[in-house]
Amino acid sequence: MRRWIMMMAVCCMALQVAAQTGFKPVANLDQFKKEFTAAAQQTQSVKSDFVQEKYLSMLSDKITSKGKFWFKKENRVRMEYASPTFYLMIINGKNVRIKDARSDKNISTGGNKLFEQISRITADCVQGNVLNNKDFTAKVQENAQQYLLQLAPVAKGMKDFFSSIELLVDKKDLGVTKIVMHEASGDRTEMIFTKKERNAPIPDEMFALK
Repeated sequence: MRRWIMMMAVCCMALQVAAQTGFKPVANLDQFKKEFTAAAQQTQSVKSDFVQEKYLSMLSDKITSKGKFWFKKENRVRMEYASPTFYLMIINGKNVRIKDARSDKNISTGGNKLFEQISRITADCVQGNVLNNKDFTAKVQENAQQYLLQLAPVAKGMKDFFSSIELLVDKKDLGVTKIVMHEASGDRTEMIFTKKERNAPIPDEMFALK
């Protein structure tokens, strides 16, 4: 279950952001919110590759995974890990499919408040509504190339699991290029998105809950 929760948060639908330099408070927060939301509303789908790096507080080496990511409105996400092992997660509304080498099962997020919160922030991050999510307080900073969104959870379920979530947003297209999740345990997960394609055709079958 712990890995499933982490994968849900990674979909939100994030080099270590905290180590980035040259950021300062955004000059016009209202303008950024309008542009960020407008860009997300124009995004019907996203395809990309990703590299995930997991840093465990008890280990000196990081754990690196690679795979592909698909998003399609409304609230449909597919994450397919290709290495070091196969792992598939599909979010389709309030239903989730989890498949690995040993099992293939469907899960409903309905009735579980934490799962519902994570599912919502996943969709909010991809669709540009994350700054309006009342489960978090947000700060926005910027440098010449990027915006840095720093999210601090206030909802109990999220606060018990995450200490903060940070997103890097490219100023060129206002798309999320990196997510960093800091767990309350001291562990950290970073996800970098590359080879992004916006509004590419994606068949609905990619999100089927078989």
